[in-house]
Formats: sequence, C-alpha cells, structure tokens
Amino acid sequence: MFTVTKLARQCGISRTALLYYESIGLMPPPRRSGGNYRCYGEADVRRLLQIRAYRDTGLTLEDIRDVIGRSGGEAFRVLQRRLLEIDAEIVTLRAHQQAIHKLLQHKALGKAKMITKEKWVSIMKACGLSDEQMHRWHAEFERSAPQEHQEFLEFLHIPSEEITTIRKHSKLGK
Repeated sequence: MFTVTKLARQCGISRTALLYYESIGLMPPPRRSGGNYRCYGEADVRRLLQIRAYRDTGLTLEDIRDVIGRSGGEAFRVLQRRLLEIDAEIVTLRAHQQAIHKLLQHKALGKAKMITKEKWVSIMKACGLSDEQMHRWHAEFERSAPQEHQEFLEFLHIPSEEITTIRKHSKLGK
C-alpha cells in the first residue's frame, strides 16, 4: 500500500498533482485507512504512470480523460492528432527560427540609432561629470574592459578615427 506522498514520489509527480487528478476524476477515489488516510495499490500506480506517460506527450488532461479506460483505438486517434499538432508547431517554430536568423544577419539591427555621442555627453554632464572626470571614466573603461569600451564607442556611432583617438588618450590616461 502507498500513501499520497509515496505514490506521488513513486510516479515522479507532486503530491498536489495527484490530489488534483483525484479531484477531477482522473484517478479513482482511493481506499481509506482506519485513520481516514488515503491508501493506494498497484492498480493506482499503473494508472498514475499511464496518466504521466500521456502528460509527457503533451496531451491535455481532458484528452487523457477521454483516452484512459477506453479502447486502444481511441488512444491511437488522440495520439495521432497530438502528433499532427506537434508537427505543425515544429513547422511554425522553424519559420520563426529562420526569421530570427534573417533579422540577426542585418547589420543595421545591431547598430540601431538609440543614442549618440552628443546625447551621452549631455547625460554625463547632467549627472555632474566634468570633462576631466569623463576622461578618467574612459581611461578606466579602457583599462578594465578594452573590447567593451570599443563596442560602446561604436554603439554611440562615433567615427572610427575618433574612436582611435579616444582610446589612445584613454590608454595614456589623458
């Protein structure tokens, strides 16, 4: 005999799920002990494993209710329908995947004009940074993360010659 917790563990589901399956009629009401505890047997283990197997296929609880206790033909039809649904989902997901790959290949996507050098400088000044403090900020950025510093400057759409100058001064601490 199994308790609620032991049966749930045996079948790899939560205790709450087992009690829910009982409440909606997927699992039959269990026998009760003298102390009114639920008691489950091997037939309950087999049924719960069957429910879990159908859940693993992605069937809804309603579909599982239709399949359990019916002829094998009904289960076959429901599983066949689920397989067609999965095939359609895969086709849709592959189309999404291809669309994302195409978008990622556009260089303009990564270089969207969101902020410019001028806007960034005005934000820094509005925060109270002086020119000298901004130079120190660049120097520290260059020292601690040179590649990210380069990418940040490119993000601000600064021309490459100016980026070279900024990074050179940053390395010198100017």
